[in-house]
Amino acid sequence: MRTTVGIIGAGPAGLLLARLLHNAGIDSVVLESRDRDYVERRQRAGILEQGTVDVLREAGAGERMDREGLRHDGIELRFGKRRHRVDFPALTGGKSVMVYAQTEVCKDLIALQLKDGGPLLFEAEALAVEGAETDRPRVRFRHEGVEDVLECDYVVGCDGFWGVARRAFPAELSRTFERTYPFGWLGILADVAPSHDELVYARHDRGFALLSMRSPSVSRLYLQVPEGTDAEEWSDERIWDELDRRFETADGWTLERGPITQKSVTPMRSYVHEPMRHGRLFLAGDAAHIVPPTGAKGLNLAVGDVVTFARALTHRDETGSDELLDAYSATCLRRVWQAERFSYDMTTMLHRDPEANGFDLRLQLARLERVTASRAAETDLAESYTGFPIG
Repeated sequence: MRTTVGIIGAGPAGLLLARLLHNAGIDSVVLESRDRDYVERRQRAGILEQGTVDVLREAGAGERMDREGLRHDGIELRFGKRRHRVDFPALTGGKSVMVYAQTEVCKDLIALQLKDGGPLLFEAEALAVEGAETDRPRVRFRHEGVEDVLECDYVVGCDGFWGVARRAFPAELSRTFERTYPFGWLGILADVAPSHDELVYARHDRGFALLSMRSPSVSRLYLQVPEGTDAEEWSDERIWDELDRRFETADGWTLERGPITQKSVTPMRSYVHEPMRHGRLFLAGDAAHIVPPTGAKGLNLAVGDVVTFARALTHRDETGSDELLDAYSATCLRRVWQAERFSYDMTTMLHRDPEANGFDLRLQLARLERVTASRAAETDLAESYTGFPIG
């Protein structure tokens, strides 16, 4: 099998890249180790930056998002039983975000790819990337029990942290930077209308809490829990009681309860692999970087990566110049590190570090006071949350 771009992974990054390349007249093949049902049910991010929303619309994948997604013009910060709303459009010149789950983005892009895109092979396990230093890299994969080879001009690894793409980078070339956090998020889905019309980020002495949503009738909520927590240790009643405590306000705001349909614990870490390119092998999304979810940046960073690659390859086809492809890693990493910085800032400002002393806790509150009292500090948060420029 032969194609111009071999894409490993049919998450939002790989699927969007295939769509962008198709629209540019560049052929590709997408290999996904899981079946279609798994990809369309995999719960992940739900906040789309303004730039991601614009890219999906331009790619022809925005119709259902615009119909069913929930535009949000701000977030609420809570601490000390106080409430402070951050108004995104007023602080950013009109930017907003969209609540639209990654599962729905994948469904939309899969439908488009199967309708008029290139081959999308489910249950096709990539085994290795070979010849990245040559002008004919290839991906060895197994599909329907048979091993095969996909020959490419370029390979893009959108296969996550545990995928094969990053392992094809020589050890002497790779540099990694990471931080792990001594807590995680206990996340739930509940069949109850959201108790607030925008996301609520709550800092509490007992730990962080987040109120989010998946639709007008389904709530998504999170609690900070110790690292290694088993979700099954938490009863539904205990979860709701703890959420009530952490979201408490002085004005009598009420958290609505409902049946919990799903619960899981997400570990928290920051990770960056440099460079993001080796020869004709390019990394995108979680294959190259991970952020704690506090900043809502994971999916959006992946979108920035594949947009950067698609623009660079289109530029090469139009001009014959490899200039933008050669700059891929540096271009992406500028955005990645800004997202890492913002996600780290949000995480450390809002979570209770089990090792924190009184001085640390006072600094945390001082940071929140600064954001809520200074238009400059509030603008930095709003600009970072709604998204950094792509490219």
